Amino acid sequence: MIPTDELALLESRVQRALCSGDDSALRVLGYGEISLVIGWPRESPRWACKRLPTFASSADADAYTETLDAYLEVLDRRGVRVAPTTVRRTAVPDGRLAVYCVQEVLPSDSLAVEVVARGGRTARDLLGGIVDTALEVVDDHVGLDAQLSNWALMEGQLTYFDVTTPLLRGPDGSERLDTEIFLASLPPVLRAPVRRFVLPGIMERYHRPRSVVLDLSANLIKEDLEGWIGTVLAAVEGRVDPPLSDAEVYSDYRSDARTWGLLQAVRRADRLWQRKVRRRTYPFLLPARIQR
Repeated sequence: MIPTDELALLESRVQRALCSGDDSALRVLGYGEISLVIGWPRESPRWACKRLPTFASSADADAYTETLDAYLEVLDRRGVRVAPTTVRRTAVPDGRLAVYCVQEVLPSDSLAVEVVARGGRTARDLLGGIVDTALEVVDDHVGLDAQLSNWALMEGQLTYFDVTTPLLRGPDGSERLDTEIFLASLPPVLRAPVRRFVLPGIMERYHRPRSVVLDLSANLIKEDLEGWIGTVLAAVEGRVDPPLSDAEVYSDYRSDARTWGLLQAVRRADRLWQRKVRRRTYPFLLPARIQR
């Protein structure tokens, strides 16, 4: 995987981008809800480096790594093929640790969004495979974010690659992941209400097979692939109760878009406050307005 000196160089560029507010020196491959995906080297990316919010200590980083390793092991036991993933860390100037989940960059034509956009039987089989995986794998203890953008078709096999959020619960039903990682980019005043009223519902969705398939269907709208919603609904017909419908899919999409849109607006407002009023470095890189 990525050499230590290369990771340190990447993080130094991230730090410059944070200080300047200009991320043009980075090859940003995507923005997750808690991670930033950077291609490295910039000119011809070999690695997809998914940067998490910084960790206060090695113990915190170790706990995250152990949870991710356990999640990958469970997914493997349940038959989910996952892109090889390595957790790496490097120091940042304030003494915290930048933690990256590193994977090799996948060919663009292997990404599930591209496969479905090309259409045909391969697209139908891929969507059916995701539905089968969600219904067979997801339960109270193991969750899955089955959105199309989290999958690829490698060597003819469905491959899952967005594992930065290990959706794993302990025997008592508590999340093994420290969910404060979801709140790190929110203004402190909002963390308590989001922790209490919003986050539990978000986490629960990933542990309910029906909700996972509903989310997969709704995400097709965001990807401009809503013509394939019927394929997903046909694949899940008779397998969830109550049945899914087009109306519910579109309603779920609108609700999800409002929730994440509001959270992104709050982050942008906080960034403006920190940079312009408090004259501080805002510690996250945010996307432009997302069209949902």
